[in-house]
Amino acid sequence: MIQVDQTRVLDRVIENVEKVIVGKRHTIEKMMIALLAQGHILFEDVPGVGKTRMVKALARSINGTFKRIQFTPDLLPTDVIGVSIYNQKSMEFEFKQGPIMTNILLADEINRTSPKTQSSLLEAMEERSVTVDGVTYTLDKPFIVMATQNPIEYEGTYPLPEAQMDRFMMKLHLGYPDKKDEVEILSRTVITENGDTLSTVCTIQEIVELQGQVSQVYVNDVIKEYMVEICQRTRTHKDVLLGVSPRGTVAFYKATQARAYLMERDFVTPDDVKELAIEVLAHRMILKGEARFEGVKATDIVSSILEQIPVPVARDKKLGV
Repeated sequence: MIQVDQTRVLDRVIENVEKVIVGKRHTIEKMMIALLAQGHILFEDVPGVGKTRMVKALARSINGTFKRIQFTPDLLPTDVIGVSIYNQKSMEFEFKQGPIMTNILLADEINRTSPKTQSSLLEAMEERSVTVDGVTYTLDKPFIVMATQNPIEYEGTYPLPEAQMDRFMMKLHLGYPDKKDEVEILSRTVITENGDTLSTVCTIQEIVELQGQVSQVYVNDVIKEYMVEICQRTRTHKDVLLGVSPRGTVAFYKATQARAYLMERDFVTPDDVKELAIEVLAHRMILKGEARFEGVKATDIVSSILEQIPVPVARDKKLGV
């Protein structure tokens, strides 16, 4: 069963982040879902809407170690994962850790560096470890990559390869604030100028414990079949060249468990599935050239698939329908 006192911890984290990010609770909740499900996040949006500030606020709120890498065209893989340096005194090679050795890694403007450097994150994102000169180093728990990128049509950007996009559990957008929220942002400029003024509202150990509880959330077999059907239809859609991978299906499953937990339930409902489908699945799909030319979007395809598949119904009281 869900321990309500611990879900209150999540509310405190969300409310703390809201002190510096105004009017985006829905997005902050999605970020928390990814954290609970041990998934990585890609934030894609125009510059200046608060992507970096939101990640820093989360790290401060949970008292996790935080490192930021500004991805630039001249960044090297060793600048990310570290390098072995020969120590003349000990006559041995010593590993100098890179910024990847942290709880929350902010990969800022990840699509401004070369594909070679982008790929330096692949092992860490999948295995939670890095290998240097044949030696494997395990990363701290939790380890979450939260990357930001400008829209890919901007000059000087390198689109992320399919294998890397598939390792991001969610792709989120902040968007511009409305007029009321932007006025409130001006009123909070003293606070929002520096996220370090935020207090810590929980420990990293509590987050690890909550992640363990999330994995125990019940998922009915018909819900599993519902998620698999959605993913399989992306693979056969007439406008899709490459559909959602099995890795994406697993990420979808874990994300729905985390959302149910955040909503203080110990079971997943069809609403959890429908709420997360676009953010978890759309960025994993590659559309055919003619579809892109006609302006078809992956998000619209996911939405149409959701409309076509009947919502599952069962007698199990935990199904929620």
